[in-house]
Amino acid sequence: MIGNGSVRLLSKNFDVPNMATLDVAMKHGAYDMLKRAMKLKPEEVTELVKASGLRGHGGAGFSAGTKWGFVPKDKFPRYVCVNGDESEPGTCKDRLIIERDPHLMLEGALICAYAVQAERIYIYIRGEYYYPAKVMAEAIKQAQAKGFIGQKILGSDWSCTVHLQNGAGAYICGEETGLIESLEGKKGWPRLKPPFYPAAIGLWGAPTIVNNVETLAFVPRILDIGPEKFAAMGSPKNGGTGLFSLSGHVNKPGVYELPMGTLLTDLIHKHGGGIPNGKKLKAVIPGGSSSHILTADECENLPLDFESVAARGSMLGSAAVMVIDETVSIPQLMHWMVRFYAHESCGQCTPCREGTDWLLRLSKKFLEGTARKRDIDDMWQLADNIDGKTICALGQAVAWPTKSYLVKFRHEFEALCRN
Repeated sequence: MIGNGSVRLLSKNFDVPNMATLDVAMKHGAYDMLKRAMKLKPEEVTELVKASGLRGHGGAGFSAGTKWGFVPKDKFPRYVCVNGDESEPGTCKDRLIIERDPHLMLEGALICAYAVQAERIYIYIRGEYYYPAKVMAEAIKQAQAKGFIGQKILGSDWSCTVHLQNGAGAYICGEETGLIESLEGKKGWPRLKPPFYPAAIGLWGAPTIVNNVETLAFVPRILDIGPEKFAAMGSPKNGGTGLFSLSGHVNKPGVYELPMGTLLTDLIHKHGGGIPNGKKLKAVIPGGSSSHILTADECENLPLDFESVAARGSMLGSAAVMVIDETVSIPQLMHWMVRFYAHESCGQCTPCREGTDWLLRLSKKFLEGTARKRDIDDMWQLADNIDGKTICALGQAVAWPTKSYLVKFRHEFEALCRN
């Protein structure tokens, strides 16, 4: 559901009937900003996005405009990849954009492609998103028939085609180089670094910009209201609004659009309706399952932006806020989390391939009543040996929350140990 957030910028047309059809979308301004962008020089569009303070909303929080600026000046062809492989547990916002306003995201991708002078856009959607992929395919077809996609767009010298690619349900393909490998028809194994940025060497060795669905959907809104106004809506260094996927023990779970920097407690109690049945808040996972868990005390006076959450020892990530009340067993929660990452490990790196399975077996001992206190320290050391020793961030995705659970809720693990 779409929650009643305090701002409806990106989501303002989500409730409009038939918004996925081009005729309705154009009545609400679809592709007007593409026309405006194409009257500017490509580098001017990049500077506008950079000035807005737009950060990547897929997890890393990197400046979108800065990333666009990494494209080498003299290297062609160039590509744009839209990351719609929304697989982080707790995250459910990109699906809504694709289903309810696909032309907004498509317009943003086209503006990005114009800014970097890309000749092709690839939209990569997770395999389980069957219906969103159908909606997106129809939107592409309609936009192409209207001349917004294809040869000499809007009478200019710039041409750009759009291609839709369905994934096969692999979490690892949400990592940008794993996504690129999958697009190339190979295993979705993340690439060794350097090069650090696909903007330099990406799809088929060509400069490639990879942005997620939400990030690109904001681009037309930035051109519409101006970068200064967009930046002012958020907190310092965090421009605009964000879509927050709120789940867990709240009375009104859903996706809420709120200014960046909104207090976590306001999201839970003011917008989410508080915790059901009068239970107490125990913890919050603020940025999807790969983020460090926060205790109830750490959630007080916490602005939801990248710097503030990082300062509390966690990360905003994909802004998937999972609320945990006092009834939850942290060892049980950790076992579920580890089981997911053990299943989704691509197997390329030994620390991740072996370590996640080992963590799973150790975490299970606490639920079976066979764990010893030394298993707590063994799990922490094992997670530490995975952390930072893998090609991609899946190693950290399991190591970071594991270590935070063990440190902050050690007493719960000790209570399940044999004497």
